[in-house]
Amino acid sequence: MARSSSGRLCLIGAAQHTVRGGGAPEPLDSWAARAGEAAAEAGTNDVLAHIDSLQVVYCQTWPYDDPVGRLATALGASPRHRVYSGIGGTTPQLLVNQTAEAMLRGELDLALIVGGEALATLRTAKKSGERLPWSYRQSSPFPWTPPHPAEMAHQVLQAWETFPLWDTARRARLGASLTQDAAEAATMMAAMSRVAADNPHAWRPVALDAATVGTPTSDNRYVGWPYTKHEVAVMDVDMSAALLLATGEKADELGVSEDQRLYLTGWAYAEDPESIAERADMSRSAAMAVTGRHALSMAGVGLDDIDVFDLYSCFPSSLRLGADALGLALDDPRGLTVTGGLPYAGGPGSAYQLHAIASAFDRLRQRSGHALITGVGMHLAKHVAAVWSSAPGPTEPPDPAALQAEVDAAQLRKPLLTTWTGPGEVLAYTVAHGRDGSPQSGLVVLDTAAGRALARVHEPELLADAESRELVGATVMVSTDGTRNEARW
Repeated sequence: MARSSSGRLCLIGAAQHTVRGGGAPEPLDSWAARAGEAAAEAGTNDVLAHIDSLQVVYCQTWPYDDPVGRLATALGASPRHRVYSGIGGTTPQLLVNQTAEAMLRGELDLALIVGGEALATLRTAKKSGERLPWSYRQSSPFPWTPPHPAEMAHQVLQAWETFPLWDTARRARLGASLTQDAAEAATMMAAMSRVAADNPHAWRPVALDAATVGTPTSDNRYVGWPYTKHEVAVMDVDMSAALLLATGEKADELGVSEDQRLYLTGWAYAEDPESIAERADMSRSAAMAVTGRHALSMAGVGLDDIDVFDLYSCFPSSLRLGADALGLALDDPRGLTVTGGLPYAGGPGSAYQLHAIASAFDRLRQRSGHALITGVGMHLAKHVAAVWSSAPGPTEPPDPAALQAEVDAAQLRKPLLTTWTGPGEVLAYTVAHGRDGSPQSGLVVLDTAAGRALARVHEPELLADAESRELVGATVMVSTDGTRNEARW
């Protein structure tokens, strides 16, 4: 006997679209178009007027005065529940999780989540001096939380400079050489590009070999060493997607067949320390391990039962730490991505997971099974994991406080110092490169007698040395001007 799906969230329609070559419509028009396509996919063209909830993922491209209200009007909808999200790579799945819990409480039965960017078109317009005639613009502050004073003092703001830190720490822990580690990353990323090459919605549908991915050239410079351009997320894309979600009971009422549904059966969210240097072990993520384990447990499945994976892939470290946390081999024949990942399928701002979920929906309608999708937010601090299944699952949502307590017990924090003078042991490091490919500045995370410290490196000979040998474990000397720390060896 099939389990009852009443109250359980299921995905009944999904749509995604990519515009290559510029000339994308404004985001509001793309959101509306994807919503209509998701409804048509579910076989319920007139259902959008009756949605209980309308949720829009934060849009970096264009600051609308009322994103959700404008979309509701375009759809002819009057939803009681309206959400315009914050930013981050966990955002879409978190919206889904919150919707699932509201459905279990009987508060909602039909919801639409949309997102999309036209950043490539916007960039082209800016370069040419064109003013785009898009609608309802109203400037608004970016939803940004200032980092720790030590991070601000050292201008530690860009993800392409922080995510390499985790990989250098992991490399040292595993005892891999710089060459071995770079080859592993390039091989892993090249495999993802082959998935993108078969994805009709991918921004860069081109299969690359490991040598092309990992070899620095004038067209594939280092960004934040040891990452080349081919290994980092491409964010200036024109992509949009929508998910139409319902309770099982509502799906029955709408006449959506079981083979047209994908159920959310397990989910979990937790956070590692927000500041990059506070973790006792920078080579691992306690929150990734906890969220992955609990999402699988809630769904009642094991890692071997998963048919489709999409591990968040903004940089190699998010993939490698994610796979480590799950106990998943980097070369698992099932693959690490269903889309091709953010460097190849494309990373439309905070909306990437909509595309991962939509792609899993397409895959599992062809052959029933389970998908595990993860997300990473901010500087590898926020983590979400979810299991999607062809059949309904449990009804008891996770306890967020208990999950976070488990992470905190496993992830001791180290105090982060604003300034430091004296010796320090290198825990992780990277070298930022300019657009001309030349090394410009090093960033080092140090363990000191008083706590953790950050430091910059600027001397060209030291930057070259840092990229030629393993510095993790070395002792360096740090001086400070009272604001910034400088490391030398």
